[in-house]
Amino acid sequence: MQFGTKRADDLKLEDVQQGNKSWWTSQTMSYDWHDKVTYPKFSLDWFNEIDARFLYGARLISSEANPFHKLMEDGALAGKRVLEIGCGMGFHAEMLAKSGAILTTIDISPTSVDATRNRFALKGLSGDVVQMDAEKIDFPDNTFDMVWSWGVIHHSSRTGRIIREIERVLKPGGVAKLMVYNVGGTLAYLTLMTKYSYKFWMNKSIDEVLWECSDGFTARFYTKDIFADQLFTFFPEVTIEIMGQEADAIPLPMFIRRHVRRLFSDKIQSEWARRRGFFLYATARKSV
Repeated sequence: MQFGTKRADDLKLEDVQQGNKSWWTSQTMSYDWHDKVTYPKFSLDWFNEIDARFLYGARLISSEANPFHKLMEDGALAGKRVLEIGCGMGFHAEMLAKSGAILTTIDISPTSVDATRNRFALKGLSGDVVQMDAEKIDFPDNTFDMVWSWGVIHHSSRTGRIIREIERVLKPGGVAKLMVYNVGGTLAYLTLMTKYSYKFWMNKSIDEVLWECSDGFTARFYTKDIFADQLFTFFPEVTIEIMGQEADAIPLPMFIRRHVRRLFSDKIQSEWARRRGFFLYATARKSV
């Protein structure tokens, strides 16, 4: 990816992280790329609409209406200290707050912090919502029982530094639940198949070509093995699952896919998405 006149690998890591902050400050994850949300921004109706869109996109992850209850294991979080990295528009933060967790949620973007604080005020929820760079988590060692992060840490300039910080702030026996992008997923495969063959001659790396197909200023895509290897550097116990969305199961343009998807049940589509999904979901436990 070209940033001004520089290639991505010529930029200083601090510049990349500043680019991440600027991008997410100017953007909202409102899932309205095709159909704009018409409600006033950060209103209750606006939050309800973007939540419904997000849950629809996640419907192939499990047969439950909201698969994140199971992924978070939020029924066991009451009274636990939980850190969320990347609050975004606050959907997961709301779930964690409602679970009874003692919640701290951080984000590099002031827009995300404002959105989540507005959500909490509208819904009468409590939790600390703080602007903070996860590469430098400003909490003492052994503070949290769980760290949750969905689709965030791969946007960092130094993902490994965040993982080191996560391990540091977790209590002994604490667990991290993290999602990153899968280079073996359908979107990455199609992007490389259709674009890298000619962008190679434009002096673009695989990473840069993949960044162009993703959200954010930059994004890393991981193989299952490489992500596991990075986590095993800090955690003795790691499991990783592949998860995906409709576009992973039926990799066709949206205007065609909306008709084709009716031919297959969500169960079948879910099986396809688990084989070639866009998400790698890891659970990593700290030593006791």
